[in-house]
Amino acid sequence: AGFYFSLCVSPQRGSDELLSGSMYNSPSSGLSSISDTTSNGSDSKKLRVEDRVGVAPPSRVLHIRKLPNDVSETEIIALGLPFGKVTNILTLKGKNQAFLELSTEEAAMTMVNYYSAVTPHIRSVPVYIQYSNHKELKTDNSNQMVSFCPNGGTLTSGSNSSDGGGTASSPVLRIIIDNMFYPVTLDVLQQIFSKFGTVMKIITFTKNNQFQALLQYNDPTNAQQAKVALDGQNIYNACCTLRIDYSKLVNLNVKYNNDKSRDYTRPELPAGDGQPALDHTMVAALGKDSTSLLGALSPLSAAAAAAAAAGRVALSGHSGASGVLLVSNLNEEMVTPHSLFTLFGVYGDVQRVKILFNKKDSALIQMADMNQAQLAMSHLNGQKMYSKIIRVTMSKHQTVQLPRDGLDDQGLTKDFTNSPLHRFKKPGSKNFQNIFPPSATLHLSNIPQDITEEDLRVLFSNSGGTVKGFKFFQDHKMALIQMTTIEEAIQCLIDLHNYNTGNNHHLKVSFSKSTI
Repeated sequence: AGFYFSLCVSPQRGSDELLSGSMYNSPSSGLSSISDTTSNGSDSKKLRVEDRVGVAPPSRVLHIRKLPNDVSETEIIALGLPFGKVTNILTLKGKNQAFLELSTEEAAMTMVNYYSAVTPHIRSVPVYIQYSNHKELKTDNSNQMVSFCPNGGTLTSGSNSSDGGGTASSPVLRIIIDNMFYPVTLDVLQQIFSKFGTVMKIITFTKNNQFQALLQYNDPTNAQQAKVALDGQNIYNACCTLRIDYSKLVNLNVKYNNDKSRDYTRPELPAGDGQPALDHTMVAALGKDSTSLLGALSPLSAAAAAAAAAGRVALSGHSGASGVLLVSNLNEEMVTPHSLFTLFGVYGDVQRVKILFNKKDSALIQMADMNQAQLAMSHLNGQKMYSKIIRVTMSKHQTVQLPRDGLDDQGLTKDFTNSPLHRFKKPGSKNFQNIFPPSATLHLSNIPQDITEEDLRVLFSNSGGTVKGFKFFQDHKMALIQMTTIEEAIQCLIDLHNYNTGNNHHLKVSFSKSTI
C-alpha cells in the first residue's frame, strides 16, 4: 500500500531563502491532512508519526526528529540537497519532525551514513535522522503552483498565480551569484530554475571574478516568472544570492555537455576537451525526462557526495567558528606542518598546524571555518599519507595555540594565517567549483609554455610514483596526469603543488574527477 499525503500550501512567500521559499513554492506549508490509505482507496486511518527510534530498513524517505520549533523547509531541505535531489518534504509542525524524500535510496543511505559521523545541526540544535518506514511520500498539491512527481523526481509547473510585471521577450536569463561562499553547480541551478518551466540549456562561466550563468527556457513567459520569483533570493543560508536579468541573447549555442555547459535537448553532444562525459545511463534518462537530472550526473562516489555536503551546507549551525581537526596515525618520521598544510589546503584555508610535541604521530589543524573542517575530514579520513592510513576527527579545541614568544617547539607549530597559498580566500573563486575527493588523477595548471609532457612525467615519477597516463589541455597551460594509486597522487600533490618550474611559474596541483 502506498502512503498518501495531501499537503495544502499557501501561495504567499515569506522566506528569503531559496530551497523552500522558491523551489518548493511556500515556506509556510500548512498541513491539511495526513492519511495512510490502502491501495484500493478505502479504509483511511491516521498515520502514526514515527516517534520510536527503531532501525528501519534503508528507504529513500528519511524521518528527521527534534527539529527546532520555527524550522523552515529551507533548512530541512538543505540537509539533504548535497546528497542528491530532494523530491519531497512533509513537515509535522506540532511534533518537531519531518519526512524528507530523496530521489534514490543510495542518496538517502549516503546521507544517513554521513550524518551518523557528523551530527547535523539546525540553528545550533542537534537533529536526528533515521530511515522511515515509508518508501515514498505522495503529495497532492491541488492548489499549489508547483506539483511534485516523486517517482520521477521532477518539478513541473502547474497553474501559476504569480503576477509578473510586464512581458519579457527573451527566454534567456543572465544569472550572477553574489556572496558565493559555497559552490553553486550547474545542476543546482537546473533544479531551482526548472520549477518555472523546462530548462533547455545552461552555460556557466566566471567573469570579473564572479560566477555567472546563462539559462534558456523554452518560453519567455517561464523566464519572466523565474525572474520575478527568484531575483534577490539566497540559494543557501545567508549566501549565494541570485541576481537575475534578461539576456540580450534569444538562443544559446551549447557545444559541449559537461559540468560547465549543458544542452538538455541534445544529449548526444560531446563532453569537450578534458571534461568528463555524461555517462550513458544519464543520456538515456535525458531522453525521457530532461528535468530529473539533479544529483545523478556526478561521477563522485557515495562517500564523496557525502563529503560535498560539508562544503555546500552550513551543517553545524556555527559556520563562523573555527574548525579544528585532530589528525592521528601520521608517519612521524616524514610528516611536517607544511605537508599537512598542502594536503588539507585542498579542502579549505589552513590557518595553523601543530604537530603534538609528546605524540608526534598526531597533529591539530585549524581550518578557516567549521564547514571547511568537515569537508577536509570527510575527504581525508582513511586516506594514506606517507604509507600510513590517517584518521581525521573534529577536535574539542577551538583554536590552535602558538608557542609563547621565545619558546622553540622544534618547528612543530606553524602559522599559515597570511599564506599566499590559500585556495579559497576569494569569494566566488573558481577553486570552489573544483573540490573533489582524492583520486589517482591530478589536475595541473599554470604550466609554462616551455615545459613538455616528458618534463612533467619525470617530475612526477621522481616523487616516487608511476605515471600511467598524461593529457595536455588544448592551450598547454593545463594537463591531467594519472598516477597508479591515490596514495601516489596524494604524495605528488604534497610534493609538487606550488613547485617552481622556473621564471617564478608555480605549478598548481589538485585532485581531478576525470580519468584519462
